[in-house]
Amino acid sequence: MKKYWNILIRNVFINSGCNFQDQGGIYIGDNTLIGHRVVLATLDHDLNPYDRHLLCAPIHIGNRVWIGAGAIITRGVTIGDGAVIAAGAVVTKDVEENTIVGGVPAKVIKKIENVIPIEKKKPY
Repeated sequence: MKKYWNILIRNVFINSGCNFQDQGGIYIGDNTLIGHRVVLATLDHDLNPYDRHLLCAPIHIGNRVWIGAGAIITRGVTIGDGAVIAAGAVVTKDVEENTIVGGVPAKVIKKIENVIPIEKKKPY
């Protein structure tokens, strides 16, 4: 039997009420936070009304990503490391690392600057 899905999770928090449509494959990086009612939809249909066949593509979520409540991530999207997806956003295009996106459809709100890994921060 062929395996059509793959969910890889390490140190990830997934809140309640999420829906993962995983036939296209879902890859979740380390230390990711996923808010409640998030939808990861790897399936879609062709827009041609005479050919509504199923379209399928994986979703790749990088390390240290925060996806806010009620966000929807559509098929074929890659979210870069350290990105933040605002609550209620509909993400239809790739998101660069260390970027905040929001809205319907999601657009860049801000680039996260001066990112310092915790182990390299100086104590106060």
